[in-house]
Amino acid sequence: MPATPRTTVKDLSAMKARGHKITMLTAYDFPTARLLDEAGVETILVGDSMSMVVQGHENTLPVTLDQIIYHAEIVGRAVERALIVVDMPFPTYHLGIHKTIENAARIIKETRCQAVKLECGAAQAEIITALVSAGIPVMAHVGLSPQAVHQLGGYKVQRDEERLLNDAETAEAAGAFSVLLECVSSNIAKKITEKLRVPTIGIGAGAVCDGQVLVVNDMLGLTNGYVPRFARKYADLQGVITDAVTRFRDDVRNGDFPGDAESYK
Repeated sequence: MPATPRTTVKDLSAMKARGHKITMLTAYDFPTARLLDEAGVETILVGDSMSMVVQGHENTLPVTLDQIIYHAEIVGRAVERALIVVDMPFPTYHLGIHKTIENAARIIKETRCQAVKLECGAAQAEIITALVSAGIPVMAHVGLSPQAVHQLGGYKVQRDEERLLNDAETAEAAGAFSVLLECVSSNIAKKITEKLRVPTIGIGAGAVCDGQVLVVNDMLGLTNGYVPRFARKYADLQGVITDAVTRFRDDVRNGDFPGDAESYK
């Protein structure tokens, strides 16, 4: 049994009610997930962002259900305390209610994770209700939808207040335990957060949300190329790793590694 009880969807609602901010980070492997859990974040997301930061694709669309299950199962074995949410990849929840439940059930059954996340608007309310009725907790993803990048014409801040409010309120009414707001203007995110009973998790939605999420690679300085404006770099692990590898290379070439301390007699 874990020393600390696992965070639940009810705990997140209680945190909102008390005004306590929720922390969420992505993880895709065992050592990272273990470190995040030990550091005390309440929620870990196995995101389809792995397509870009792990697999090297230009968007999130290539990730498959089997791939997200593979990584989520690894994360599930590492985590003892945090609530683990898993992205449903494109198009695993656009194939009808029965297939969507089957796909989400595979994630829950095969990964030790506790919830799924859907990029959804009001049009997916029936899907959310069906999943919740099947006993599968759902986090709704409102605002910028990376899986719809081709339709949106790129990654842009979302400012359609009427649509965003409707999507968020409909997701809550359908049974979502939380709403993630991505790239939403902060004044709209504030209105949504104040209207909803369930917690909001922001990424590029200002400080008014009930919690915040970042892609761990962005936060740790491991991302090559473009980093979104909303990401704050808390470390430069890319520089640390490059320096360590360079010193190892030089020590091997110079005959300084291995030394007596690393050798057997």
